[in-house]
Amino acid sequence: MSVYENARELGEELSELRRDLHREPELGLDLPRTREKVLAALDGLPLEVSTGKALTSVTAVLRGGRRDARGTGRAPAVLLRGDMDALPVQEDTGLDYASRVPGAMHACGHDLHVAGLVGAARLLADRRAELPGDVVFMFQPGEEGMGGAKIMIDEGVLDAAGDRVVAAYGLHVFSTVLPRGVAVTRPGPVLAASDAVTVTVRGRGGHGSSPHAAKDPVTAVAAMVTALQTMVTRDLDALDPAVVTVGSLHAGSAGNVIPETAVFEATVRSFSEDARRRVRAGIARVVRGIAAAHDVAVDLDHVEQYPVTVNDGAEAAFALDTARDLFGGARAIEAPRPMSGSEDFSFVLQHVPGAFLGLGACPPGVDPATAPMNHSPRAVFDDAVLPDAAALLAELAVRRLDRAEATP
Repeated sequence: MSVYENARELGEELSELRRDLHREPELGLDLPRTREKVLAALDGLPLEVSTGKALTSVTAVLRGGRRDARGTGRAPAVLLRGDMDALPVQEDTGLDYASRVPGAMHACGHDLHVAGLVGAARLLADRRAELPGDVVFMFQPGEEGMGGAKIMIDEGVLDAAGDRVVAAYGLHVFSTVLPRGVAVTRPGPVLAASDAVTVTVRGRGGHGSSPHAAKDPVTAVAAMVTALQTMVTRDLDALDPAVVTVGSLHAGSAGNVIPETAVFEATVRSFSEDARRRVRAGIARVVRGIAAAHDVAVDLDHVEQYPVTVNDGAEAAFALDTARDLFGGARAIEAPRPMSGSEDFSFVLQHVPGAFLGLGACPPGVDPATAPMNHSPRAVFDDAVLPDAAALLAELAVRRLDRAEATP
């Protein structure tokens, strides 16, 4: 049978694993129960398994049966990645397998990523004798803002098979936007860089009836928040944009008290290093200039989190062709533009060529245009796409190894 046909036979097993993971989500870099479930799911497969030191990662290497078919003493390797961590979100889906952990939820579909990667490992293990190279399975904690991919790279995941992998592929499910089972990717930037900004304005407190006797940080912060939006539209090329969103603002404790401090936090998204540099400089200029105008002090903490996720052009085309062959042309499309979400698979793609793909997982009967999106406490993903995810990852590895073998 084909990879896709075999994947369909795994559907029920993968769904059980995914739901087990969904019931017990874990956050950050330390995911002991999740790792235990991954190791149990991989048990019995012909894999070389190792675990992380600074995080609870799992790296598994499958050695192909036809490796070194050219007699060079070396074999190519391909990496497939699945992230494992959940989000600090209180689930509100009403599912019978909903999270049992207060304040934690697999609201971004990483439970599907894990199950899909386990499925790919099973499919490829069954085809081990045919593989002209090796496959590295990267089960990664800490994608949600913790930089787990970078830590795994530092611990050697890209070289786990011996030599550096020739290509890497990652896949992300979406509860919204895409119809169920539709794969999407594009060459070049596919996801945005992500920065975190915290601005603390320090004034002098006083009575609300006498602002002239105080140094009001609230009015300064209000001016900063609105000025940042103007800065983005006037400082940056409209064809190389950035997004600055202030999501948290705190000041004061009573309506008639001018507080000592006011604080806001923002996320910044950009699609090129030039735009990232320009928006960082612009934020600093705006907040410091307004602080000076209001005669208050300001502390600016600007943290670069994830770089732009950039697909290699050839690898993106190859991945899209593979998806079209598997699913048909109507279920594999090239995205017309990047998405403004961010991913730490970007660190992997800084080191090796590869591609990051999306896969629609919106439940049947739900309009993708209005469905609760990833990170929502009501986000729901359809298990029916698990065979699709497993088959696509496995087929990417098979075809990429075949291509590497054919390259002189």
